[in-house]
Amino acid sequence: MAERIARHRAQRPTTWRTVEAPLELPSDYGNAATLILEDLTLLLSNLMERENAIAEKDCLAQVNALLALDAHVILVANEVGWGVVPAYPLGRVFRDAMGRINQAAAAACDEVYLTVAGLPLRLK
Repeated sequence: MAERIARHRAQRPTTWRTVEAPLELPSDYGNAATLILEDLTLLLSNLMERENAIAEKDCLAQVNALLALDAHVILVANEVGWGVVPAYPLGRVFRDAMGRINQAAAAACDEVYLTVAGLPLRLK
C-alpha cells in the first residue's frame, strides 16, 4: 500500500498542494482555484470507524461545505452498490450511506462522470 501511495503522489503535478485529512476536511484552502477530494468513500469509511451513528451526516456536511466554496471542486468516490449485498449489517449500512452521499453529491454538481475500465462516461 505504501508503494501505491508513493506512486500516486509521484504522478501528481509538482504544483499541486496535497492535504491528507482522513476525518476532517480543512476549512481554509487559501486561493485554490481547483480542489480534488479523493476519495469520498474513504472519508465515509474513516468517519464510520470513529462514530457510525453520525458518519453519514458528518460526511454530507463536509461535502456540502466543500461544494459551497468559490472553486472548481472535483469529488472522487466509489460506486459500492453494484456488487453483492454485504452479509454483515455494518457493510449494508456503509453501502446504503455511500449511495445516498453519492446521490446528494451528484445532485449538487454540474457535471458527473462514471469511470468504467478507464473510460469516463458522462452522466450529467
